[in-house]
Amino acid sequence: MVIYHWLMNRLTVYPMLDLMDKLMTKILIEPCELHELIQEKDVVIIDTRSPEEYAQYHLQNAVNIHEIFTYLASSTPQGMQDMREHFAKKFGEAGVDKDQLVVFYEQGMGTGFGQSCRGHFMLSYLGNSSSYVLHGGLMAWINAGYQITDHVPKPVTKAFELTDDGIDMIVGKDDVLAQLSKNEVTLLDVRDVDEWIGESSSPYGKYFSPRRGRIPGAKWLEWYRMMKPNGRVKSPSEIRAECLNIGMDFSKPVWLYCFKGSRTSNTYVALKQAGFENVATYFGSWNEWSQDESLPIEEGLPVR
Repeated sequence: MVIYHWLMNRLTVYPMLDLMDKLMTKILIEPCELHELIQEKDVVIIDTRSPEEYAQYHLQNAVNIHEIFTYLASSTPQGMQDMREHFAKKFGEAGVDKDQLVVFYEQGMGTGFGQSCRGHFMLSYLGNSSSYVLHGGLMAWINAGYQITDHVPKPVTKAFELTDDGIDMIVGKDDVLAQLSKNEVTLLDVRDVDEWIGESSSPYGKYFSPRRGRIPGAKWLEWYRMMKPNGRVKSPSEIRAECLNIGMDFSKPVWLYCFKGSRTSNTYVALKQAGFENVATYFGSWNEWSQDESLPIEEGLPVR
């Protein structure tokens, strides 16, 4: 009984979605909601899949920006500035400015390593606070009976004015290094198990990066633990339960990392949907950390 009350108290640290929906961050949009939205509003829809997949079929008027998934960035000031300028140009060419309503999608959220969520994350970081992710991806749209096309639209380019509104969403390797001995932040590794224990260095191959392992002191919660088998994000209470299961302290800020900041974006969306407010991403992630021999790593199975 004591354990039950403790668990219930912890689970209710954040309001339940069905009781206080307005206090939650809505990022995921259902196919029926998107279908209604595009009848009423000016919406730019961005397909994050490969150009080959996009050419076969996509949502009507969707614009393809696959670089949302493939782009690698360092967390240095110059690396972040290069990324900001690059995607301000890309989004502008797609007809997006800082006030434009945008919806991102991928094939299926359980298979695309979080690429549609990465689109939402990056656009928010650039200063646009009006973007959503199609829940379940393109397959959910098709399964709901809505139309697809192979017609390629010609968007009207807009000027994307960068702001610092989302600047706190990203931390750098120096920030992470400074926190390793302070225990003030929950550093959350969301990579696959073979990467976590150092069997592989990346999703791109065992030896893709120069070192294998993890950042010392990080907790581990694989990104797809936030997903149901059908590719939908788990409910807020289920997500909080997953976090409790690894001993997360809900009072601390959460800093996410994976290999390049894509799977973290999937987890970022899930945590925000579950009511976590203080969440940031180490965008350089293992791709950057592993290349700096001066930075500490842990290898093998964690010692309990």
